[in-house]
Amino acid sequence: MKNPFIGIWNKSVILTYVGMSIAVLGICLAVSGAPLRYAFACLMTAGVADLFDGAVARRIKRTPQEKQFGIELDSLADVISFAALPVVLFLSMGMTRWYHILTYIVFALCSVARLGYFNAVTADSEKAVAHYTGLPVTYCALIFPLTYLLRYVLTVDVFPFVCTAVIAAVSILEMLKIPIPKPKRTSYIFFALLAAALLVLFLAVL
Repeated sequence: MKNPFIGIWNKSVILTYVGMSIAVLGICLAVSGAPLRYAFACLMTAGVADLFDGAVARRIKRTPQEKQFGIELDSLADVISFAALPVVLFLSMGMTRWYHILTYIVFALCSVARLGYFNAVTADSEKAVAHYTGLPVTYCALIFPLTYLLRYVLTVDVFPFVCTAVIAAVSILEMLKIPIPKPKRTSYIFFALLAAALLVLFLAVL
């Protein structure tokens, strides 16, 4: 039976859809007044899904059209998971001054520009590389939860400024032409274990 819906719906993009759905859940939790640790847990879970969705997709036989759709879909999902969700999280933390808003705008612009650049310039390259150019937006899934933990050691006045500085630094690193080591097999295990440890901390300890 012919698919009556727009888009490509197969198992090669399941993790991308799952990660994006969890990110939307995180946005809903953040704006609904639920404890922010749950929304941060959604951010980390979306990061884990993004960490493995490419590896899963590459193991599945795909047509050129399905491959290109997966690339575009991944970047669009990343905008929600690692640009929109973090901004909503920081807003929900009460960081709503004018310089906070300006920092969010710059962060969102850098994230979208990086993802657009990847799709337009590097996505068609078949050459394997040992490093990324600039910081991938996905790294926000670990950087921002770790930053959130600083609220337990910093004063109420200092913590928002540290968060703002971290967001600004991430924005700059996303755009700079600097080599960032690309995760290998052992790195995938390390990042997965780190995310699992942080999830336990956020869901069961804090």
